[in-house]
Amino acid sequence: MKEVKAKEIRHRVRKEPIKRQGLPFKAVNYWLFALGLSVILMGYIALAQPPAEGFTSLTLAPILLVLGYCVIIPVAILYQKRKALEATNGKEK
Repeated sequence: MKEVKAKEIRHRVRKEPIKRQGLPFKAVNYWLFALGLSVILMGYIALAQPPAEGFTSLTLAPILLVLGYCVIIPVAILYQKRKALEATNGKEK
C-alpha cells in the first residue's frame, strides 16, 4: 500500500490558493462603534442622575441604552459600503 503524505492530501483538497483579505472593518465601522459606546455611556450617566423618578432616569436612560446596544452597535458591526458589496457580489458571478 502506498503511503500518502499529508502535504499531498492538502494539495488535492485545496485546489485554489487561500486568498488573504484585509480587515473586515473600515474606519466608518470604528466611528460607529465609538458612537454606540458614547451613547451607552450617556445612557448610564443619565441612569445615575439623583432623582430616581425623574425624566432622565426613567425615560431617557433606557432609550439611550436600547438605542446604543440594539441599534448602533449592530449597525457598526454589519455596515459595509455599497462599493464593497458590489465588488464582492461581482466576483461571485
